Amino acid sequence: MRPDDRHDDETNCKFLAIFVNFITTNMPAPLAERLRPETIDGYIGQTHLVGPQGVFSKFLETGNVPSFILWGPPGVGKTTLAKIVAKQLERPLYTLSAVTSGVKEVREVIETAKKQRFFDARPPFLFIDEIHRFNKSQQDSLLGAVEQGIVTLIGATTENPSFEVISPLLSRCQVYILRPMDDAELQTLLDRALATDTTLKAREIEVRETAALFRLSGGDARKLLNILDIVVGATEGKVVITDQYVTDCLQENIALYDKNGEQHYDVISAFIKSVRGSDPNAAIYYLARMLAGGEEPRFIARRLVILASEDIGLANPNALLLANACFDTVHKIGMPEARITLAETTIYLATSAKSNSAYMAIDKALAQVEYDTTNRPVPLHLRNAPTKLMKNTGYGKGYKYAHDYEGHFADLEFLPESLAGTKFYEPDEQNPTEAKIAERIRTLWKDKYR
Repeated sequence: MRPDDRHDDETNCKFLAIFVNFITTNMPAPLAERLRPETIDGYIGQTHLVGPQGVFSKFLETGNVPSFILWGPPGVGKTTLAKIVAKQLERPLYTLSAVTSGVKEVREVIETAKKQRFFDARPPFLFIDEIHRFNKSQQDSLLGAVEQGIVTLIGATTENPSFEVISPLLSRCQVYILRPMDDAELQTLLDRALATDTTLKAREIEVRETAALFRLSGGDARKLLNILDIVVGATEGKVVITDQYVTDCLQENIALYDKNGEQHYDVISAFIKSVRGSDPNAAIYYLARMLAGGEEPRFIARRLVILASEDIGLANPNALLLANACFDTVHKIGMPEARITLAETTIYLATSAKSNSAYMAIDKALAQVEYDTTNRPVPLHLRNAPTKLMKNTGYGKGYKYAHDYEGHFADLEFLPESLAGTKFYEPDEQNPTEAKIAERIRTLWKDKYR
């Protein structure tokens, strides 16, 4: 490289840096960021948590805050709530995103927090957005710091923590559920935006209808403000917001599938019913709808595991094995490759023989247990006899070890005497697998379970 080329490259880099800095410092922040509240009084929604009797109001009064996880859909104020707690309690807040951070970044924050500890000072907060994306080793790296009180962890997740957060970490955290905003809360947010935002106040805006705004927002505050930004920026001069105008402005901006709104429930319902109804074409179509709309693949994989147990069950026990393998694979490889595994499993389950006999059997047995107020004793011959007194009392007497008998079967009564002959499991003889099960039961137990 000639010296002049090096000089030209350096000049170009400096110019680009100046240009980027100019653009980023002179462009207004997104409306959602401009309206982010800084105190609990300005926080909209989640009154069960931030209302006068809410747990977060108590946190701010006492300053005693445990590690906790905020679970809820996007745009309901998880990050905002974390920032408010830290600011109002005047404690440092370290922020990491599970998408871009790893064990190294976690350890660096923990080391920084250790160095800044002073006597009885409250520990700083460590906020981890999308904590469900941390793998086991990444979550393990948090345990010691949380347990020793080096940091107070605040996790934010859109996924059920029971599935996505390791048990040792989950046991050290309180879980608080955040709900989508209702229309009244969205209206409050809309009114505040129009009344307080400098940019919007400079425009002449008339809101005649809000149904489309709220429907397309799906309870997501950030989405509502983004939509408002789009519709206001779509024209010069006066803006009249109607349902038709909002729909026209957003027809290329809003996906047909909203993974956090009504479409989410409609499409997953159609997907489940298509698999249950043995229609692989419809099932694959709804699978594609969900994937194209950004649905979390692990959510779909969990539904397939449930389908394998609930709707296929003993008609094809291999279905549950494949569904479990699908769930593990989706966790390991992620998208876009996971779409192939999801498609394979969907087609297999949709084309499999169906039976809900296990599902019906456990519900029938649970109903018996729940409403049966009789404390029915376990037959003596089925009880363990670890002590001499128990043996003398008759515990275990008359028990027959099945493997000592022909066909590994001994004719014994296993139910409490007063429930003898009760039938909870009804084999579905319309499929070959359970027809064999039914025949074996008849062969072994004769007329006992009719």
